[in-house]
Amino acid sequence: MDLGQMLPMWSIIPFVGMLLSIALFPLFKPEWWEKHQLHVAIFWSVLFMLPFGIFFGIQTLGYQLVESIVLDYIPFIVLLFGLFVVSGGIAITGTLIGTTRVNMLILTIGTILASFIGTTGAAMLFIRPLLRANKWRKYKAHTIIFFIFMVANLGGSLTPLGDPPLFLGYLRGVPFFWTLVHMWPLMLFNSVVLLLVYFLMDRHFYKKELDEGRSPKDSLDGQERVKLAIEGKQNFLYLLIIIIAVILNGSMGKMDLFINPETSKTYGFMVFDDIHIGIEYFTQIILILLAAFLSLKTTSNRVREINDFNYEPIAEVAKLFIGIFITMIPALALLRAHGASLGVSEPWQFFWVTGALSSFLDNSPTYVVFLTLAGSLGAAEGVVATVGTVAPQLLLAISAGAVFMGANTYIGNAPNMMVKNIADSNGAKMPSFFGYMGWALAILVPLFIIDTFIFCL
Repeated sequence: MDLGQMLPMWSIIPFVGMLLSIALFPLFKPEWWEKHQLHVAIFWSVLFMLPFGIFFGIQTLGYQLVESIVLDYIPFIVLLFGLFVVSGGIAITGTLIGTTRVNMLILTIGTILASFIGTTGAAMLFIRPLLRANKWRKYKAHTIIFFIFMVANLGGSLTPLGDPPLFLGYLRGVPFFWTLVHMWPLMLFNSVVLLLVYFLMDRHFYKKELDEGRSPKDSLDGQERVKLAIEGKQNFLYLLIIIIAVILNGSMGKMDLFINPETSKTYGFMVFDDIHIGIEYFTQIILILLAAFLSLKTTSNRVREINDFNYEPIAEVAKLFIGIFITMIPALALLRAHGASLGVSEPWQFFWVTGALSSFLDNSPTYVVFLTLAGSLGAAEGVVATVGTVAPQLLLAISAGAVFMGANTYIGNAPNMMVKNIADSNGAKMPSFFGYMGWALAILVPLFIIDTFIFCL
């Protein structure tokens, strides 16, 4: 049964309602929203599941929920949780003063590391030092916004470890280093442009701080400068365990040792006859949870206190994204069914359509849908994936659209919401949902238009 062909367009109403709730409730009922995020997610999920279950049957509903929650949401949230806990056990201590130069250095290092420890890992590692460094400043929301643009999104574009969409591409046959080889010019260009824009903007706000009587010395509170140091270094080992877990998930399916000769799949079990849950699934989850457990057991409370560590940011992501993953089931089904009829065939079209949908849908399944569409176009040569041969320029466009445009909204990529939550709790008041989109429209969209012409996306 082709579900997408049978679903009416109004079936996406719960998904739209979920997105509007995230956008509007924090503006008009912030205190109520803080207490009832999970209730809102459950409401919109039930509003989808009840009519869907009645019309298509409980078995079809169960199939869709297993595919969305078990295969996608659980690995997604476990990976985020592991990176959140482990990176929260690493504290960069010492005197950091939020000057333009220091902020640009943090943005640069975070962007580079994001491709190797994940956008979530890099964002959680550097957001707290960045906030401490800029505590003396009144005008600092723009710094956090550029941090989301670069560290939480753009920086994850070079390896499958950086961002989940690229990992799903790796699982479908895209070579591990393909993005590193082909994406680095695009990533470098965008990073340099954003750093230049940030420099000009922050220099303006920095002068404004000084004119209003604030000084970098205010951050010292009369104390002497303290040499920079890293505490909780054992957590780098736990980050390595998480990286190994992700790599194993993609590589175990290619090792004869883990293949069941009777099914030609990894050892595991089937759900609903065609949903395979293999040993690689459990290996990744167990290793990530082990890394998080070791981090909690071996990291001193002092280190986490330095980071103001608490579970609120990851809890908010878990509550909101369960609603998003469930309610977007019909949206993705409609996209799979009608994606080919969109007339998308050129690189620039793949870039913008993948990116626009990745700004609101989860970018991982959106990436897979358009990777599949690209594979169906029958390229004579290119990257041989499980979905077919994909022309390199199309794969570049899909990868860039999914990763880069996740920065367009707070829900485009999970670290965006986590960074916003941490910034708000530390007194760096962030723009509203639509306010943040305004920043993206003013800064990112013109940059993406330039990308389209320079790199022929």
